[in-house]
Amino acid sequence: MAEPHRRTVRDLRRSNRSTVLTKLYFEGPLSRQELGPLTGLSSGSISNVVGELIADGVVEDAGSVDSDGGRPRTLLRVTPGSAHLVGVDVGETRVRVELFDLTLTELARADLPLPPDGHDVERVVRLIGEGLQQVMEQVLPSTPLLGVGVGVPGIVDSGEVVHGQTIGWDAVPLGSLLRASGQLPPEIPLFIDNGAKTLGRAEMWFGAGRGARNAVVTLIGSGVGACVIADGVPYQGATSSAGEWGHTVLQVVGGRRCRCGSHGCLEAYVGAESLLERWRERGGTWSAPDEEGALASLLADPDAGPLLDETARYLGAGIADLVNLFNPERIVVGGWAGLLLGPRLLPAVREAAASYALRHPFAGTSLVLGRLGPDAVTVGAATLPLARFLEAGGAIRGKVGSGAG
Repeated sequence: MAEPHRRTVRDLRRSNRSTVLTKLYFEGPLSRQELGPLTGLSSGSISNVVGELIADGVVEDAGSVDSDGGRPRTLLRVTPGSAHLVGVDVGETRVRVELFDLTLTELARADLPLPPDGHDVERVVRLIGEGLQQVMEQVLPSTPLLGVGVGVPGIVDSGEVVHGQTIGWDAVPLGSLLRASGQLPPEIPLFIDNGAKTLGRAEMWFGAGRGARNAVVTLIGSGVGACVIADGVPYQGATSSAGEWGHTVLQVVGGRRCRCGSHGCLEAYVGAESLLERWRERGGTWSAPDEEGALASLLADPDAGPLLDETARYLGAGIADLVNLFNPERIVVGGWAGLLLGPRLLPAVREAAASYALRHPFAGTSLVLGRLGPDAVTVGAATLPLARFLEAGGAIRGKVGSGAG
């Protein structure tokens, strides 16, 4: 029988630092006095931890507030410029790389378009490397970099191997390939996850999902995915493939062919690529060079009304499946296409979902639009190294090296 893990003084110190830093990050600025009841730590522990975090440059004074009859209380906050993060979104039509400060304020961005023939692995690796080089030119070599997070369209196994059926990736060792490219120094932590899950984390931490314990954050772009949050934690499943909502089946017989190779998937009816294809089949035309412009043209065309009404019914049926399966308190509609379609379709989607879902769980579910805009996948990717940083109590593992920019 294995012996239970015994917590050391070092473990306790790291845990206390993590608790204080996390409260300051999400609820700050806060005073030392406020941190006590919020963290459950003694005033002595708060004083020691705060002193360490200030000495490390991770926390700083943020002014003061008057107290009842006593001296003003000093407020504390996380120091925005104390470290940096990089988020990467491997999208359907482009690779986006963004540099953030510690509070996820954007400092630099690189958008690198993908050609029409799509996601050649070597090309994607090269574009990520080029984007990293461009954004890291904005950072001094001495500036700490907490890590690089990458959101991808596919299932991520073992933290680095990508199974992207819709883009032709079969067990692609993306992490190893990025390391081998020479653009990412070995001391810089690298995190890879499904793009819908990175969007889900971003919306849960900073956007429309905040405050919910059980939620589903959907990503509707060229394709369709979701992040399922169960009791505050993203649900992964046995092989990290939970949330492939776009490949639940709406129509078994005679269903439209999906990009995954199957037929009748939700993505084949509500994803932007398939929606535009259905519009083209009905005589729709557009002059925009990209999917976003084409979808905006569709929304502006009065002749597209019947197609949009039909799409709302399909999406409502998909939302009802989420309600019946997961009983969420909140469903967030996100992704660039979801945010474009949402204002026009959401009332009809709610009506359709109500007709397909079980009445009792649907009555306890709210359906809302995402708040973070089309950059939420990149922001979410940056939260991957940020989460590690907070869990480690503010430990900085790597610094920008010459190979990163």
